[in-house]
Amino acid sequence: MRLLIVASHPVQYYAPLFRALAARMDLTVFYAHRATATDQARAGFGVGFDWDVDLLSGYAYEFLQNVAPKPGLDHFTGVDTPEIGRRLRAGSFDAVLLMGWYLKCFHQALWAAKRLRIPVMVRGDSHLDTPRAAWKRWAKEMVYPIFLHRFDGALVVGERNRAYWRHYGYPESRIFDAPHCVDNDWFAARATGAARACVRARLGIAENTKVALFAGKLVAFKRPLDLIAAAELLKAQDFNIEVLVAGSGPLEPELKVTARKAGVHLHMLGFCNQSEMPGAYAASDTLVLPSDGRETWGLVVNEALACGRPILISDAVGCAPDMAAHLGERVVFPMGDISALATSLRQVIVNPIDRTRIATTAAAFSIEAACLGVEKAVNILSTRKRRAG
Repeated sequence: MRLLIVASHPVQYYAPLFRALAARMDLTVFYAHRATATDQARAGFGVGFDWDVDLLSGYAYEFLQNVAPKPGLDHFTGVDTPEIGRRLRAGSFDAVLLMGWYLKCFHQALWAAKRLRIPVMVRGDSHLDTPRAAWKRWAKEMVYPIFLHRFDGALVVGERNRAYWRHYGYPESRIFDAPHCVDNDWFAARATGAARACVRARLGIAENTKVALFAGKLVAFKRPLDLIAAAELLKAQDFNIEVLVAGSGPLEPELKVTARKAGVHLHMLGFCNQSEMPGAYAASDTLVLPSDGRETWGLVVNEALACGRPILISDAVGCAPDMAAHLGERVVFPMGDISALATSLRQVIVNPIDRTRIATTAAAFSIEAACLGVEKAVNILSTRKRRAG
């Protein structure tokens, strides 16, 4: 089978999946934009950077020409690749997989594939609980039942994503499981006891000190200040816990001031590139992700589990139903409820989740599981196309 994947730009989470797929089928990836350090800063990281891991080896790829007058990943018309129709025609692909539909390039690929009668799949993590203006919700109720049916297959990453497609009346027979994943083996191999000791020694954290980790951009919707507030509440209850932050962003000054006023010991790692993240997880005792519904999944959760760390997430985070189903309801707390967060944080520290259960959950959201879903979709959709003539 010959599969084409259309992606906006190289992403650290996708590269391992693309390599695994390339080992199973004839895969080509079209990248529609060469992301710059400035693009990364605009995405909320707060600093310009390039990823320090290899994103392009192990699979065939090409960069398309982005002709947008104002190139960028932060607006629909920022990625414009009109050549994609010609490239599709020349490629003799059996199926096309789009990594979303939020940029013009994805729509160009969709309509070009439809004209060529090539089955088109899409994979994303949209869900119904993302905060939206009333007019936007109304518009989607009118348009999406028609628009989404243009895709021949939907690769769903989790339960809320599945509910999204069902809400818009998408046929169950065209929905395939391809869970969100990270390279579990890569993280596990680097989240060692030595890495834990190294990071803690550098930060002056004693081995018996309990540490809650926030990992991600310091932006409002991720609610990092909730963790500080919960740590302050626990401190008032004579439960000592320190906070480790791996990330940067506009809330950094406020986070530091708030922690100082609350008397919470805060360790700031700043922006951490991919190779630094396993050490951050290893140094912590649990990951806390307090985000609102704009956190459509939360891949730091996958990373933490791969590193053998317990998690604690708000019920608004996209992956909450999936993680609760695997790890139990105690890993989820009501978003914005500081008291509940503090109580759950104490519980997960005092009575950690069994490591075998953590490993089993990580395996359920593995590259292998995602590859099986993609393969199944490609085979079924290609067979349907042949039968239809």
